[in-house]
Amino acid sequence: MSSILEVSQLKVAFGGVQALDLESFSIQKNELRVIIGPNGAGKSTFMDILCGKTQADSGEALFRGESILGLKEVDIAEMGIGRKFQKPSVFTSLTVYDNMLLACRMPKGIWHSLFFKINSEIEDKIHEVAKKVGLESEMTHLAGSLSHGQKQWLEIAIVVLQDAKLMLIDEPAAGMSDKETYRTGELILNLMQHHSIIVIEHDMHFVEQIAVDKVSVLVRGKLLTEGSFNDVRNDKGVIESYLGTGAALQLTE
Repeated sequence: MSSILEVSQLKVAFGGVQALDLESFSIQKNELRVIIGPNGAGKSTFMDILCGKTQADSGEALFRGESILGLKEVDIAEMGIGRKFQKPSVFTSLTVYDNMLLACRMPKGIWHSLFFKINSEIEDKIHEVAKKVGLESEMTHLAGSLSHGQKQWLEIAIVVLQDAKLMLIDEPAAGMSDKETYRTGELILNLMQHHSIIVIEHDMHFVEQIAVDKVSVLVRGKLLTEGSFNDVRNDKGVIESYLGTGAALQLTE
């Protein structure tokens, strides 16, 4: 496999506090990487840098061999990096279908937009993705009427329809029922057949379900260790870094 993302010496500080100091990080094509760590470990900051929301102070981040640091969010999205935030940000006043249609890649420019017609290829793709995320029966419903879990699935569908080669998924299991959490895990495992995926998560049962590849542990902005879920769960340094947060019990149970 070849690396789709390579990061080195990536640093950013806020108000003099070092939020991220990542010496190296890489993810392969069609790899599913889970990142865990206590609150304030730099996980979301790392995601923010990769999607262009936050600019790094120094370092390098190469996506498919091209530098993404300093680029605007829209340009990074066009390159193939898609982000699903922790809280769903769908258009609640539009239908599920319209939310998905807006996510599809279409011709740019006013002239093209005026004469653009939805073709069968786009229709087929929308319905294929809707079926994949379990929303095929909700297409005519307003997105605002969906359950929390369904809104999460819709946002994942939107990232898929944007043709993201690398998906950044932030705490997808937050606020979900056990049934929804398991279904979300199955969905993410299915998506890795066609996408590289980075997932940030605190729910260790969910991490155990989806951690088929490496788990990376961030602590105080630095990469503490990487390895299989079992290796990470039994790592003394990882357990100590979670003491007092309640996660140590989850890691070792």
